[in-house]
Amino acid sequence: MELVAILFALTVGGLLLTAAAEWMRIPAPVLICLYGLALGLVPGMPALDLNPEHLLPVLLPPLLWAAARKYSWRHFAANWRPIIFLAVVLVFVTAAAVALLAATISPVLPLTAAVVLGAICAPPDAAAVSAIADRLGLPRRLVTILEGEGLFNDVTALTLYNVAVIGVVTGSVSAAWSAGLFAYSAVVAVAIGIGVGWVLVKLGSLVDDSRVTTALGLTGPYIAFLLADAVKASGVLAVICAAFYLVARSNDPDDYEGRLVQGSVWEVLETALNALTFALVGMELVDIIQAVGDGVGDLLWKALAVAGAVIAVRALWLGLAILLGRTGIGWKQLGEHPRLAVVTAWAGMRGVVTIVTALALPETIADGSPFPGREQIQFLSVVVVIATLLAQGLTLPGLIALLGVKADTDKETEALRAIMIESGKAATRRLRELRQQGEIDDEVAARMEQWYDRRAGQVASLVEDREDPETERMVEKFDAMQRIESEMLSASTAQLLQMRSSPGNDPALIDQVLAALDHRAVGRRRPA
Repeated sequence: MELVAILFALTVGGLLLTAAAEWMRIPAPVLICLYGLALGLVPGMPALDLNPEHLLPVLLPPLLWAAARKYSWRHFAANWRPIIFLAVVLVFVTAAAVALLAATISPVLPLTAAVVLGAICAPPDAAAVSAIADRLGLPRRLVTILEGEGLFNDVTALTLYNVAVIGVVTGSVSAAWSAGLFAYSAVVAVAIGIGVGWVLVKLGSLVDDSRVTTALGLTGPYIAFLLADAVKASGVLAVICAAFYLVARSNDPDDYEGRLVQGSVWEVLETALNALTFALVGMELVDIIQAVGDGVGDLLWKALAVAGAVIAVRALWLGLAILLGRTGIGWKQLGEHPRLAVVTAWAGMRGVVTIVTALALPETIADGSPFPGREQIQFLSVVVVIATLLAQGLTLPGLIALLGVKADTDKETEALRAIMIESGKAATRRLRELRQQGEIDDEVAARMEQWYDRRAGQVASLVEDREDPETERMVEKFDAMQRIESEMLSASTAQLLQMRSSPGNDPALIDQVLAALDHRAVGRRRPA
């Protein structure tokens, strides 16, 4: 029960600090780590007795799934060159640089263990970058590339991590065997991911209940990860492929309730798991410091050196990207817009994957002796995460503002308008089909078409040029109607809630009416 109580306290505190960090406009992981550290320093606080083998399969799959379901295979295909440049090649370069540095400045750390450290520190955190990008309005293509990097660099880094850990535990790993494992891991993981996605789609088509389909979806990341892990394939890639397949095949236009429920559930779960993970790191840091003992001061400067190397390697790599882009090789956009390269170079905060993999290191190797440098690797990794979040996370917004990097709002507005027009055309076509089939009479069809055209015009006006007087007038009128309707819905909902708590009323019947009003309120929201 002590363990459950501590995990509950870490999660609740982390969630509260997530909200506080949004208000304070600073990276939430920093506050949450400090909270976990403070909780771990409380006198008499029992140590967390967590099995390292359980951390990866419990925490990582749902976090990966939550990120992957917002992405798509088409995004990757359209931007494969820069994503591979960052998510594969840069991960190997960073891991090699960190391993060489760590082995040089810390001779007690074997080279194989240093490679483990390099794999742990190599992948940036997609969630941290996305949160800042969404708030500051970066160009959509840049955000898409950074999010793609955040997904696929986990595949590269965790496969390298597994190879390195096997090398430390067994004592020997050949280059040919490692290359074969990479190839096998990728091919099998893709097959498993598509298979799991196919099964979930089929099961979902048999069930007409958003609660059940959402619950089935929650099992998806764990099934994909565990199946892949059981056959020594990449659990990360299997999860990503399963999520891609499920999202691509979930194309029932009438399943609006399922989309709303699943979107909300995954957002809540992602927020809670991020809060728990970073709080867990802060608390575990206390045990790591105690295990390190008197060597904390010496390890601190080494950790800062590793953090500096991680930042410098990314900056140099993006500098190379600019040169290659100008010659027509590699990422052409960076050669044309070097300010994007500067932002990309600085958007390399480390986060959840680095933390989880560091905490998941095995305690012993094959002969039963302790895993070499385990506490040192964990300490260095945690400090790298905190250092990059502080150095880059706190300054990235200012850097973006200084460079004047922002989204092309005119282009995005036009794209949004085109999407709305296509959607409206589809609705009008369907209305005319129903009219031709005789399912509605001419008068009803005419009124429906007039009403829909008017509503479509109001919605489209939200993305028009606000400087046009007529558009401004329409927008103001639409806003006024929205405010009035909001007040009416609020009054109606308040009355229902009061009736629900009064004797003589059936709560189940009131909940039905409340659900209808809630759906109406959700439907009123402007497109994001």
